[in-house]
Amino acid sequence: MTSTNASQADSYPGPGERTPHADPLFGPGSQFHEFFNDPRWALAVIRATVLEAAHPQIGAALIDNSTFVAHPWRRLQNTFLSLQRMFGADDEVRQREAARLNRLHSRLNGTDARNHPYDAMDPEVRAWVVATLFESTVTMCRLSGQPLEQHTMERLYAEFQAFLAALGDQAGHLPPTLNEFWRYYDRVVEEELENTEALRIILYKLFDHLPAPALLDGLPTVWAAGRALAGPVIGAITVASLPEPFRRRAGLPEIPGAQTLTQTAYLAAGLVRFVPGGWINAEGVASLLALSPESDDPRARTVMAVRDGIKRAGALLRLITPLPAEPEPTTATGSQRSAEEFFRTVLDQTGDGSLDWPDLAAMARELAGRLDLDEPAETRLYAAYAEWWKELQQALDSDGDGRISAEEYAAAVPTLAGPALIKVADVLFDATDADGNQSIDADEYRTLFRTGFQRDLADTGGTYSRSAFVKEFLSFMSGRQRSTAFDPLLAQA
Repeated sequence: MTSTNASQADSYPGPGERTPHADPLFGPGSQFHEFFNDPRWALAVIRATVLEAAHPQIGAALIDNSTFVAHPWRRLQNTFLSLQRMFGADDEVRQREAARLNRLHSRLNGTDARNHPYDAMDPEVRAWVVATLFESTVTMCRLSGQPLEQHTMERLYAEFQAFLAALGDQAGHLPPTLNEFWRYYDRVVEEELENTEALRIILYKLFDHLPAPALLDGLPTVWAAGRALAGPVIGAITVASLPEPFRRRAGLPEIPGAQTLTQTAYLAAGLVRFVPGGWINAEGVASLLALSPESDDPRARTVMAVRDGIKRAGALLRLITPLPAEPEPTTATGSQRSAEEFFRTVLDQTGDGSLDWPDLAAMARELAGRLDLDEPAETRLYAAYAEWWKELQQALDSDGDGRISAEEYAAAVPTLAGPALIKVADVLFDATDADGNQSIDADEYRTLFRTGFQRDLADTGGTYSRSAFVKEFLSFMSGRQRSTAFDPLLAQA
């Protein structure tokens, strides 16, 4: 879209429409499609996430509701999947994903620690999320020495406008022209962004304490060594790439050489684009990081073989490095787990040290997303989790503060498999049983768990009955029994 065409537009291009010179706004041939598998875009997405977190409303929503601290790899994979659906060529898939995102955002509202309201459906908030993705993509190209030409930027901006329009937002939430966008962007950066708690967690906690992805979970020393080197570097690169007025106003540190390091990192990432086609695939990398060691994916077996070799090397590494030892898991042997670990890895989905409604809502959100539920089934799942939350509050919230601490949970030594949790299990079974034949077949199992059957089923014919499914879910959610199916679904990072 040229600037002349953009200035004449009264509204965003609709989903599936094309710009006047017939460039597609979605799918193959779009500008975004060319960037999606660009390795530099990983750095751009991190930068965009920091700019989002600096917005007071978005920062508050992240602190209260997001799983980005406790389950960052799961969050990463879900983000890539959502962007793939929204920017793909299939209009029906895009509309379905837009409806799902709108339902998700409609549930994210409340007040922050200063009693200021936040609402993820606020059109200005949604516009800022899209603005950060667009601007960070432009900055990505500039920092790597390949700035976009004006007409390419205008085409990319039209695609992000169409993305916002696909969500149902009206014209005006993003400026109609690219020139007006830059004035809008500078105003938000200078007047609205803050050094929020969410921003500080991302920059100073998440990078330094990033949990290992599932396939590397058994290599704590190796992961800690790599993280100790990469975490500060990623943080420095991200801070140095942020707009200078915001860095100054937020009091973010100026690290000598950080600007040079940032440009070098973007340039080096850009060089990876020249490896043979198909070697770099954003969705594939994200899904690989989220693979469970028990997965039947051939890539998991390959990585596990490599991991076994790294374990042997890790023994030597522990002898020659001064890194402190990683704490040993507080679990019993075999299939049992401690109450403390269950609370930390399963119940506390947001990673804030307590259990409240956003934690259970995060579970419902993950399950609904995996199953790609429509509105009635998703609402039924959320309602079942809400009833379970009421049951948990009545049983465990001894001080009446509206949340359950790890101490309250451990002191009660609860048996959580009450009527409300049984209802959750039944609703989840119904949602997974897509054909309604009262058994879960291999395809339905894979949709939920992203792997094939991991064990001999009690049933004949290679299916998973309601009773077997409910029994295993309750055993897992009661907090004591591990599960090769549900642990990768709800416990892994």
